[in-house]
Amino acid sequence: MSDVTSPNPSAVPTPSANSENRRWQGWLCIGAIVVGFAMVANWLWRPNSRPAPHHFHPENQELSGVRESARIVDDAFANHWEKETISPAPPADDLTIARRLSLALTGTIPSLEEVRSIEAQPENHRVQWWLSRLLEDPRSSDYVAERLARAYVGVENGPFLVYRRRRLVRWISEQLQSHRPYDEMVRELISAEGLWTTNPAANFITATIEQNDKKEGPDQIQLAIRTTRAFLGVRIDCVQCHDDKFGDRWKQEDFHQLAAFYSEAEMKLTGVRDDRKKHHEVQFRGDSETSTVSPVVPFAPELMPAQGSHREQLAAWTTHPENRAFARTAVNRVWAILYGQPLVSPIDDIPLDPAQLPPGMELLAEDFITHDFDIARLIRVIAESRPYQLDSRSHDPEQPITEAQEKNWAAFPLTRLRPEQVANSVVQASYLDTIDEAAPFLIQLAKFGQQQDFVKRYGDLGEGEFDEQSGTIPQRLLLMNGKLVKERTDNNPVINAVTRINSLAPDPKTAVEAAYLCLFTRRPTKVESAHFVQLLSNQGKNARHRVMEDLYWSLLNATEFSWNH
Repeated sequence: MSDVTSPNPSAVPTPSANSENRRWQGWLCIGAIVVGFAMVANWLWRPNSRPAPHHFHPENQELSGVRESARIVDDAFANHWEKETISPAPPADDLTIARRLSLALTGTIPSLEEVRSIEAQPENHRVQWWLSRLLEDPRSSDYVAERLARAYVGVENGPFLVYRRRRLVRWISEQLQSHRPYDEMVRELISAEGLWTTNPAANFITATIEQNDKKEGPDQIQLAIRTTRAFLGVRIDCVQCHDDKFGDRWKQEDFHQLAAFYSEAEMKLTGVRDDRKKHHEVQFRGDSETSTVSPVVPFAPELMPAQGSHREQLAAWTTHPENRAFARTAVNRVWAILYGQPLVSPIDDIPLDPAQLPPGMELLAEDFITHDFDIARLIRVIAESRPYQLDSRSHDPEQPITEAQEKNWAAFPLTRLRPEQVANSVVQASYLDTIDEAAPFLIQLAKFGQQQDFVKRYGDLGEGEFDEQSGTIPQRLLLMNGKLVKERTDNNPVINAVTRINSLAPDPKTAVEAAYLCLFTRRPTKVESAHFVQLLSNQGKNARHRVMEDLYWSLLNATEFSWNH
């Protein structure tokens, strides 16, 4: 019994053994922490892997066709400039054009890493190489999808039970990423049926449902407004209550006949469905009773198909290759995305008469139709054209760029960056590597949160993002004293570019150049370089870092940073 109940003296640890065990446990614990930290650091700061665009080859047939189309557009603008006796601005350099493309398609400036990649390409292929890379970048499809969604459904989240705006934006992004023809995408939006969750295109219809409306169905009035403005570039909604009094071609009946195409759409347990028994009724101005309105298109009725539901007929008519309004509207919106302002302004009020259109629009619309409504190709043609590649500044101080040159696209027009472009660019400029889907997750997450907070404070432009905007004092103060700029210029050797440049640059001249490339996507002028190099020279480590912080802060708050040029 004693053998069973009594402990074995040899098995009892001595005090020295306990101490040794604790030491080993401590070392194991420290080792585990170090290994864990190394694993996390490796995951957090892993090198990015970004293959070159596999669709780019400078001599392939597609790019040759793009150049040919762009030259035809160039001739139209050249003839117009000659007629108006306007001299075009000199060509912009490759990095300036790359910055424009990056801001337009991803909503941010290029990173220093991307600038180095661009400059590593043959000089005469840099712009098209960079554009090819951007068009394959998921950031581009996501960003352009958001720009399109604002025209389709606005910016409000709407009734959550029957509407998912994020799913719609993601769906649009997927269509762009897969190079789906634009006309097919729009047809699906107009004629979509089913649940807004499983068929995201249906959110175009359900976005118009009013939460407190007893009918709880899609609003054919709002759908007609969205259709005419977003897809046809005409504003006939101004006559929904009465005929136009200023000699316009549209009548009240025109609007409601178009709205009648959506009258059959209703909500079922299975989502959006059409009920052939439903009709559009309206009391016209001056009438004492309501009238039932049949669906009729406001122009080009010969393009209307005989078969299909009302929405299917409208979708086919809207996107018909011979309905030039559809192609022109797409051209105008893509032009606005690339330039920051539309070719025809307002963006959703384009003349139907070709004689009233600016040079290049009809040619771009024809090319868009001929090449199966390919958005990516349309982007390429506009970016390859001479107007897009002109400088926004004169190289002669005695002859600055004139308003007439900007108005006639003989110089790249200066436009203020949208709030999300400013926020994204501040974050990207403070990080040497590219913040994309290959970037560490925590970096992407931090960027998203900072961008959301900044835009909320800066002010979202909403649907009128291509309207002329002026800066405000609170916006300037946000850049000068806001949390985002302060955090991104503080001493942080792990994340912030200003600290890394100060630590890694071999000399002040290289440090100043790196800062300019990060923030302006250009090198400093001789005067700029000499000024800042002198400030950085002969400084101690701490003093030099303060100068670098001041340099970064100054460039972030410079007018050049907040404008597209």
